[in-house]
Amino acid sequence: MTAPDLVTDELVLTGRLTTASNATFLGAIGEAVVVYKPVAGEAPLWDFPGGTLARREVAAHLVSETLGWDIVPRTWLRDGPFGEGMVQLWQEPDPDQDAVNLVPKDEVPDAGWRAVLEGEDQAGRAIALVHEDTPSRRRMAVFDAIVNNADRKGDHVLAMAGGHRFGVDHGLTFHHEDKLRTVLWGWVGEPLAVEEMGGIGRIADALSGELGRCLPELLSVEEIDALAAPCARLRADGCFPAPGGDMPAVPWPLF
Repeated sequence: MTAPDLVTDELVLTGRLTTASNATFLGAIGEAVVVYKPVAGEAPLWDFPGGTLARREVAAHLVSETLGWDIVPRTWLRDGPFGEGMVQLWQEPDPDQDAVNLVPKDEVPDAGWRAVLEGEDQAGRAIALVHEDTPSRRRMAVFDAIVNNADRKGDHVLAMAGGHRFGVDHGLTFHHEDKLRTVLWGWVGEPLAVEEMGGIGRIADALSGELGRCLPELLSVEEIDALAAPCARLRADGCFPAPGGDMPAVPWPLF
């Protein structure tokens, strides 16, 4: 069977994800299951220009590809039933796994997890927000710092059956102001690993190469110029960043 052309073959809608804040549809291009987010269905935001979220998602995929860490599933722009939009290969997470979780405060695992913050549930019980302490989760935190991700919720980390983790929903990225909001704060101030520093260097170098040639179709000049800043800061500091600015450090809701 001939593989579908993901850009030109018909995109058939099969359902809608009603929990998303923007219009988000499940669809198929031949045998490929995809997510489709039309530009026309993007809700207005006070701090991001209208009609730009789909392109930011594609730009995030390009950064992921340049890093070589397989964080963002294949993502591209194309026409669809409701006009141009972002299309991404669907990833089915394992319902028995969690990369980010809320647990009772006295049940935070001793190893393999990092606690980010503490609070109370609706019944007044002490709980903690935790995430995996793994090399791939660290790399996702570095990726978020590079793209200035303002919306890394727990549900935006997909735990796959084979152990891989994907990051999705990158519409709120690449702002020219510091907007990093994430649930992955477990390594604040800790040294970056050699591999992590190498990835940051690849992005910095690629901005004057292929990545820099592709981004003008997706981001503004100001946003592309701002992309170099976190790379330079991370390389100079050599450690994971801490929350900054006037905005909350974590997105809401957390999941």
